[in-house]
Parts: sequence; structure tokens; C-alpha cells
Amino acid sequence: MSGVRNGVVSALVGIGAWWLVVILAGLPPFILPAPDRVARALWTSRETIAENAVVTLVEVLAGLVLGAVLGALTAIQLALFPLARTLIRPMLVFFQAVPVFALAPILTLWLGYGIWSKLAMALLIIFFPVTSAFYDGLTRTPQGYLDLARVMEARPWAVMLRVRIPNALPALASGLRLAAVYAPIGAVIGEWVGASKGLGYLMLLSNGRAQTDVMFAALLVLAAMTVLLHTAVDRGSRAITARYAPDHG
Repeated sequence: MSGVRNGVVSALVGIGAWWLVVILAGLPPFILPAPDRVARALWTSRETIAENAVVTLVEVLAGLVLGAVLGALTAIQLALFPLARTLIRPMLVFFQAVPVFALAPILTLWLGYGIWSKLAMALLIIFFPVTSAFYDGLTRTPQGYLDLARVMEARPWAVMLRVRIPNALPALASGLRLAAVYAPIGAVIGEWVGASKGLGYLMLLSNGRAQTDVMFAALLVLAAMTVLLHTAVDRGSRAITARYAPDHG
């Protein structure tokens, strides 16, 4: 409950500061609308915002699941096979050096203006933190556990499933928390480059029509979506880690 209380207090403080800036600076609504104008826009445009929010949410959830699964599988391959480390790690470093946002126009060109280019953006922006965090956890298994598995003549896959993965769950959880924050960013960037639906598209459309209040309303919905997604992933990962990780049970 303390976390919820702190979140409510932070939100109220933020709204109060927002209102003060609007009043003291005398900013016109098309530059920075007051919170009450945004609240009215959120209500009057609720159907449009909800319709576009569902599209973005589908992109985010699909990208999060696919990115997390592919990232985890890649990390396991890197930890198991030296050849995979030799071939894949340099490519991971290269693609991490390329700004993912710069790939959005290319993905739109290849995959079109539908959901697939946005899903690919969300997947890519999630894949690297999950892979890096989980691989780091897999390589930090306590040596005592590995020595015991070696004495018991356990096969490499058995060691991976029963020893290394459980010990790496906290690291995977850390990567998933980052992914929950990055996934909406990837989806919205894809929508900015080219889309006909989604919160990112609605923000661009509202900006072009000088409907700043609607744009802020869409932004608030996106922020709320991100917070809820991060909270769900955080609680789920903590529960799984507490149940299956050896040092967290």
C-alpha cells in the first residue's frame, strides 16, 4: 500500500507543479494545456483514445513476449555454446551500437505500415537488455553449485535447467523490468514513423491539428500503460524469483 500511496502523492505533486507552471508562465493552451483541459479532452475523446490505446497495447504486449522469449533463448545459447559466443556476441555488440530508433524507417519499409513493423520495433528494443541481463546472470552461477553438478556427472542441459537458470532468474527479472519500460517506446516510435492507428499516431495527428490537449491526454494514457505494465512485470518476476531462485526462496 505504501507504494500506491507514494505513487498517488507523486502524481498529485506533479499535477500541482504542472498547474503552477501554466498559471505563472501564462502559457497558452496550444503550448501547454492546463490539467483540467487535458482531463476534459481525455473524457470527450475517450473512444478515440481507447481505440488507439488498444492497438498500441497489443503491439507492446506482443513485442514484450516475443522479445523476452527470443532474448532468453539467445542468452542460453550464448552460455552453452562457445561457437555461439564467437558468432553472435560481435553481432549483438554491433546492433547495440546502432540506435534502434534509426531502424524504424527501415522496418516500416520492409514490413509496411501495419502492426508488424511496430511489433518488430518493440521486439528489437526489448531483445538486447533481456539477452544481456540474462546472459550475465547465467555466467555468474556460484562455482559451488557447478562443482556439485560436475561431481554428480550432470549433463550440460541438466545443469542449465536445474542450476544455472534458477540462479540467473534475478538477472532475467532485471532485464524484464527494463523491457517493460522500453516496449512502449519502441511501439510508439514505430507509430510515429508510419501508422494509421495507435497512440503514437494519435499524438502526431493531434499535433498537426493543434489539439495539444488531446496529444497530452494520449501521452498520459501511454504513461499509465507503461507504469501498469512495469508494475505487473515487476510483481510477476518477484514472485517467480522468490519461488524458484535458490537464494531468494
